Amino acid sequence: MAQINPSILSADFANLAAEAEAVQGADWLHVDVMDNHFVPNLTLGVPVVESLHKATRTPLDCHLMIEEPDRWAPAYVEAGAGSVTFHAEAAAAPVRLARELRTKGARASMALKPATPVEPYEDLLPELDMLLVMTVEPGFGGQAFLDIMLPKIRRTRQLIEKHGLEMWLQVDGGVSAETVERCAEAGADVFVAGSAVYSAEDPAEAVRVLRAQAENARHTCR
Repeated sequence: MAQINPSILSADFANLAAEAEAVQGADWLHVDVMDNHFVPNLTLGVPVVESLHKATRTPLDCHLMIEEPDRWAPAYVEAGAGSVTFHAEAAAAPVRLARELRTKGARASMALKPATPVEPYEDLLPELDMLLVMTVEPGFGGQAFLDIMLPKIRRTRQLIEKHGLEMWLQVDGGVSAETVERCAEAGADVFVAGSAVYSAEDPAEAVRVLRAQAENARHTCR
């Protein structure tokens, strides 16, 4: 089933508890953690994740756009994240890190920037619960979807099926009513949507509409 994960990067940071409540019915709440080193932006860290975890029943999906995730990622599980994504480009020992995250009780996920191919990481896939294909350059919300990522999404889905894995395939960046169906048709099943949800008059309804679009597209292409 298609999952929609609203990104709080597009939410009102002064009212995060209320913004989390506004998307009730979402599968996960996507939390972008940026350190102003791996990407040129600074957002939030462990204390905010701890507070969010206490304020919402929606599970937290933390996307770490940071240097040294091997050092910092486990703390986000301890703060309450149910899924933690580290970047392949930043992790020194991705297999060890994925196993540590799983041991601590979280889903382990790895992200790839647009220019990073998936094929060199084929042997790592069984160690992961999810792979995130970035469909914009990480660092800022509100960017336009990169259509050139669709073949990469398809290749990733083919690798997942080749190995008979149950892992999820997530896309993040420019996901909206105009792009979600193409992503679903290419093989994605988890969709991060920021401005498409939080700019809507009814964010919870926007989540429902996006999920329905993605589900219809996935059934059509089967």
